[in-house]
Amino acid sequence: MKAITGKRARIVVDHLLKHGSITTDQLREDYGYDHPPRAIRDVKDQGVPIAKTMVRKPDGGRMAEYRFGDLSRIRTGKLGGRRAFPKKFKTALLGKYGERCGICYAILGARYLQIDHRIPYEVAGDTSSESERLDRFMLVCASCNRAKSWSCEHCRNWAETRIPKICRQCYWAHPESYKHVAMRDWRRLDLVWTDDEVPDYERLRKHATAREEPMPQYVKDVLRRSLARESK
Repeated sequence: MKAITGKRARIVVDHLLKHGSITTDQLREDYGYDHPPRAIRDVKDQGVPIAKTMVRKPDGGRMAEYRFGDLSRIRTGKLGGRRAFPKKFKTALLGKYGERCGICYAILGARYLQIDHRIPYEVAGDTSSESERLDRFMLVCASCNRAKSWSCEHCRNWAETRIPKICRQCYWAHPESYKHVAMRDWRRLDLVWTDDEVPDYERLRKHATAREEPMPQYVKDVLRRSLARESK
């Protein structure tokens, strides 16, 4: 527990160690947190299991009460929270992958690319040795990062099982070769048209509009027709 240094997480952990539980009202009234679940999220993000129950207030209302969960399930790779990446680490990733999003493959300036754990931090955490393994990270644009976050957060492996191997076989970890998308038997292709490719996109959009088809469906139809001609 000494590894937890973040202010909000530290306050919650110290309170739980001393009193055994903490409520949303205590977080709000005693510590001034207008959004108590965020403070609890900080603790969970550092690998400490927290159990939640609903209890009655003196006025008859209900509020959440938090206690430590099964401490044998503390995830040591997350204690202390996320590590900040030094500038030289991003430079090394740029040297390995180039100024390209690892998911949609759009070529962007370095400042528009974000360092992303291939296996979500929520599942595998961090260790100092991991920070030196370039192949465990990739560079992604903000749009793809948001899409990945939403998909991962709605995946059963994120919420329940947290098995790194499952993530390793996912589109969001290795879009170049994968077996599933967030544990669904899906295939996905994220495309971005840039610069001199934009007229091609506009032509596709014009044809899709004329056929009254959504763009994704129309692009699939174009690809099917092309594959059918190749097979003849």
